[in-house]
Amino acid sequence: MALARFNFRTLFAKWAINTAALLIVVKTVKGLNVTQTGLDGILTLAAAAAIIGLINTFIKPFIILLTLPINVISFGLFTLVINGVIFVMAGLLVKGFEVTSFWGAVIGSLLYSLISMVAGWLVVSPENRGIKTEYRIID
Repeated sequence: MALARFNFRTLFAKWAINTAALLIVVKTVKGLNVTQTGLDGILTLAAAAAIIGLINTFIKPFIILLTLPINVISFGLFTLVINGVIFVMAGLLVKGFEVTSFWGAVIGSLLYSLISMVAGWLVVSPENRGIKTEYRIID
């Protein structure tokens, strides 16, 4: 029997990591901008990171399924374009997060994924990395 436990601390840590990753991406990649400064800018980045996470969770699987033939033909490289579209969608949904270049969005999404993946490995503890599985022997 596998038991899944939801941990708000882990969720908040991953959200903070994604917000920091988005800050690094916005500061380094041309074509991605945050119009606010200070605390408003951080809140804008946090909202954009949340929107990107929600889109990746709920909408991206359907987009991947619909574009499966193109993904197969391109050996999965079309997924980079899909990730860029997700950044553009987040730019449309979050006021203050601007995407002015599609290729900037593609490069930014790639960098965002790499930074958040590495930081997630470093920050989130091993026991909170996924579903905890407990096995019970039934007599």
